[in-house]
Amino acid sequence: MTLFKQTISLRAIAKAAVVLLFLSSMLVRCANTATPQGGPRDTIPPTLITATPENYLTGFAHKRIYVEFNEYVQLKDQHKEFFTSPRMKTKPTLSIRGRGVLIDIKDTLREDQTYVLNFGASLRDNNESNPLHSFSYVFSTGAEIDSMWMSGYTADAEKSDSVGKSYIYFYRADSLALDTMVRTELFDSTLLRRQPDAIGRAETNGIFLIQHLKPIDYRIYAYADKNDNQMYDPGTDLVGFVDSIYNPVDMPEFAIWYDSLRRYWTGEPQIYMRMFKDETFKRQMLTSAERPKSNQAILRFGAAHPQIDSIILDSVPQENIIWEYMTEGRDTMSLWLKQSPATLPDTLRGRIVYMKHDTTNTLNITTEPLALSWQKVETKEDEAKRRREEKARARAEAAGEEYVPEPEKNPFSFRFMSSGDLNPEHGLEIEFEYPLIKLDTAQLTLVEINENKQEKPMPITITRDTANMRRWRVMTKWGDGAKYRLSIPAGTFTDVAGYSNDSIRKELTTMMMEKFAKVIINLQGKSDSAQYILELLEASGKKVLDRKRGATTGQHTFSYVPEGDVRLRIVEDVNGNGRWDSGNLVESRQPERVEVYRNERDEETIPTKMNWDVEIRADMNRMFAPMTMQSLIRQLDARESARLVIYYEELRKKREEERRRKEEGTRNNSGGAFGGFGNLGGLNNFNF
Repeated sequence: MTLFKQTISLRAIAKAAVVLLFLSSMLVRCANTATPQGGPRDTIPPTLITATPENYLTGFAHKRIYVEFNEYVQLKDQHKEFFTSPRMKTKPTLSIRGRGVLIDIKDTLREDQTYVLNFGASLRDNNESNPLHSFSYVFSTGAEIDSMWMSGYTADAEKSDSVGKSYIYFYRADSLALDTMVRTELFDSTLLRRQPDAIGRAETNGIFLIQHLKPIDYRIYAYADKNDNQMYDPGTDLVGFVDSIYNPVDMPEFAIWYDSLRRYWTGEPQIYMRMFKDETFKRQMLTSAERPKSNQAILRFGAAHPQIDSIILDSVPQENIIWEYMTEGRDTMSLWLKQSPATLPDTLRGRIVYMKHDTTNTLNITTEPLALSWQKVETKEDEAKRRREEKARARAEAAGEEYVPEPEKNPFSFRFMSSGDLNPEHGLEIEFEYPLIKLDTAQLTLVEINENKQEKPMPITITRDTANMRRWRVMTKWGDGAKYRLSIPAGTFTDVAGYSNDSIRKELTTMMMEKFAKVIINLQGKSDSAQYILELLEASGKKVLDRKRGATTGQHTFSYVPEGDVRLRIVEDVNGNGRWDSGNLVESRQPERVEVYRNERDEETIPTKMNWDVEIRADMNRMFAPMTMQSLIRQLDARESARLVIYYEELRKKREEERRRKEEGTRNNSGGAFGGFGNLGGLNNFNF
């Protein structure tokens, strides 16, 4: 089967499902018109009746527009849904008048310009709040309305999933070529410094269909407006750009259709935009300094990789300050104070010497004071204990007896990271409240307990996590479904606050291999030295079950995989640093590619069962081949078909449950064996 035929076949499935849904809703609606009581909830959005002046008017010179609908309407979230293309300096004001909306234009309109007033999903009927998606009023101050189209798809570059509601900005390429202050081959600040010539917006599925463009060359950018302020905020909003110039005239044809489930038009994407959080310039400064615990202070900086000369705390000797960077960019750091809390004042004063940007964005050596306050907050447990002690002291004094207070709870705190059976590949992880300054590994004992209750001593290793100095991992040669006992005598651990542990005893059972699946990846890299990051995801794709870094050509195995569907996401780790690297808008650098594995039938999910070995072949030349319109359409069609299968299965179950409840209610109220026939007047229970 050719690629073109398979794409059509998958789309035919989706369209057939849409037709069934329309038929179902029509039959139900027709049946209920004859029923005087009840009926389904209205799901039909408002319909435009008339517009004054008329929509798509040329030679437009008006300041007020009125659009009227077939029912009373309301405006919801207009501040984030309504926008104009191109953007007006002063946004038009919208107000409800009767069954319509009054639009007052406050800006001076450009000559010979096509304008689009896009309402997004802000227009809704007054009763059920059904949105009228993507309604727009279009006019031109010139003799004609621009009529070119373009389509595309916005996706999260790291998660390889749709990014909905992104704004798409179109800039005339010829005007940018003349402005070297905004854009050159090495520097691009277009999105930060220029207003676009045309604006569109993607739907919730990431697809955008932009109308009313000119037949000219455009440079295209996109951003996901997280703050709903209709402005690109670097470091907050996801952003994307395409490397090439695009002209609607030169683009391949594409199909569009109406998505009746989400109730908006969608289509085949001509361009693909990978969205990322920009590593843009940020001013370096100390943004906050706090003390969440008696022996911990946290410093946060405005930009990554701060250049720190020294940190001095007046009440703490320099050798008692332990630095720990909490983020990869080192913009957040912990200061762990290695001394008793009783010796620390409520407010620690000191200073930090570091490189800070001045008003001209020049780095200069700067000294700033520090004042780090901490006060113990009484918990509910503390309050209950205090009240008990007050009552006990009062009783003792009334009886003339000596009051003996309750013993203090050991403040040493830790937790075992795993619950349930232990994954032998991960071992036993222990996280402490404070970093340890003493760890006597010889004191830890681990024994394996067989079926006859016989104990066998096991050699162990305990290592600290490279990313978190408070987390440690206990490893041994774990058996399959075996039982163990870990014993840790009192005083084995001592943390920076001087607290030591009480005696700890932990019973362990390891997972049984036969209760899990094994996913074996036969990876074929683009070259023998090419590195990749393999991420095994749960079926929804939102949670990472396991991860392998530095994967090269060869076999890689995920053991202890839970039964069910999983997905495999692969990062093309170009620089081999073991993590996904974002892009840079100003430097015109795209992020590293991330793709989800799909088999020959374009299925993303990998079914697993207990005691199964699932072996797949992942060819990186195929997965990371240049993206074309055909391959993107094929990928999105496969995802949409899978989504529809899930949707209709959920719909079927929901209708079966509704029918069951209705039949039970009819039997309970009928009073006879044939009472159920009273419901034959409607078709609400008919299942398509």
